[in-house]
Amino acid sequence: MSLSEKILSAGVIGAGGAGFPTHIKANAETKIVVANGAECEPLIHKDYELMVHFGEEIVEGLKLLRESTGASKALFGIKKKNTVAINSVKKHFNGSNIELTYLGDFYPSGDEYELVYEATGRLIPPAGISLDIGCVVNNVETLYNIFKANKNEPVTEKLVCVTGSVKKPSTFFAQVGISFKELIDFAGGASVKDFGIFIGGVMMGKLTFDLDEVVTKTTAGLIILPKDHYLIKRKNQPEQNWHRIGKSACDQCSFCTEFCPRYLLGYQVEPHKVMRSLGFTKTGSAVWNQMAELCCSCGLCTLYSCPEDLYPKEACDKAKTEMRNEGIKFVQQKPVKVHPIKEGRRVPLNQLIQKLRLKDFDKPAPFNPEKPIAHSVKILLKQHIGEASFPLVKEGENAKEGQLIAGIPEGKLSANVHSSIAGKVEEITGGYIKIVK
Repeated sequence: MSLSEKILSAGVIGAGGAGFPTHIKANAETKIVVANGAECEPLIHKDYELMVHFGEEIVEGLKLLRESTGASKALFGIKKKNTVAINSVKKHFNGSNIELTYLGDFYPSGDEYELVYEATGRLIPPAGISLDIGCVVNNVETLYNIFKANKNEPVTEKLVCVTGSVKKPSTFFAQVGISFKELIDFAGGASVKDFGIFIGGVMMGKLTFDLDEVVTKTTAGLIILPKDHYLIKRKNQPEQNWHRIGKSACDQCSFCTEFCPRYLLGYQVEPHKVMRSLGFTKTGSAVWNQMAELCCSCGLCTLYSCPEDLYPKEACDKAKTEMRNEGIKFVQQKPVKVHPIKEGRRVPLNQLIQKLRLKDFDKPAPFNPEKPIAHSVKILLKQHIGEASFPLVKEGENAKEGQLIAGIPEGKLSANVHSSIAGKVEEITGGYIKIVK
């Protein structure tokens, strides 16, 4: 069985957040493979802990990917400040011609366009993918899962970082499908009575107050913040408020554009022009909305650069949805050319944390080898880009840990799903399979 087939069988998807089925990348032919160990979301430390404690597995996964794709070069992107993690992975290179790419402590250094440029000096075509310029990029946890897949071990766990207003900020493996409540309890419980939960990060993640939500293969971590925190109040506004406020208050200062990482790389992303579409006619909207097509949704415009505390990122999200519904595809009108002042407009992570009023929550989240005990799991059928998986078990059946419980629709982009605990299949819906010990 080829590596790509083993990855397909094991249900490996991009663990960094996007959830793209990894067997597609492993089956590609490319010149360069890149390990993404940048990890730039404020307060999240799970990739750092993984590199410190599982350096050998990550490097072996990178070597396997290089061999599978026929790549002649392997690059490892990692922040220069993370010396312990650097030493942990570097000692396993063993003359394998893997090169380190040292990254600054900036946000968003983990963006694929940004990382590929820093590592190779190449620019991904507008709206393109890294494979267009001969690169395949994978998050370090994805590489760890590739290593396990090569040993025929399916993805049943997710490394998560639980931090913020919890008594024991920590990083640990948790069963796919376990509830957020159980994760928070395992981290010592919340240190405040009323709180909100950012899933995957405060910049690009999602806010929830539902403790019954569950871990998926793309859950990077949970950031627990008091309900009266500035970020909770901002994120918890109704969507119509974001656009109503933007329509009335945007003075077109263009700071959102001037600090946009994609704009500074040379892409036609101009959030201040997208903001115009909130207040003008549909004629203007058809033009300015298109400036949102190449936005990476990093959130810097909304949470860092806008002096009015408006919502340019959310305006771009709205514009992308409208264009998709209308079948409009933006084509960049000029060559991609890096902005001459790009280096001077990078946003240091510490400065971003200060701006977000998170300094008091910026603490280590050390790796805990123990795991929470899940008495039941709700495993989602769509944790990945593409089509939802379809159930292969029935209610009342017993499932073993690691058993394939949902498969890939024929001819579709999707991923296999496995049981993360041993137990009885209690419920199957169109969205999930519930298993109880």
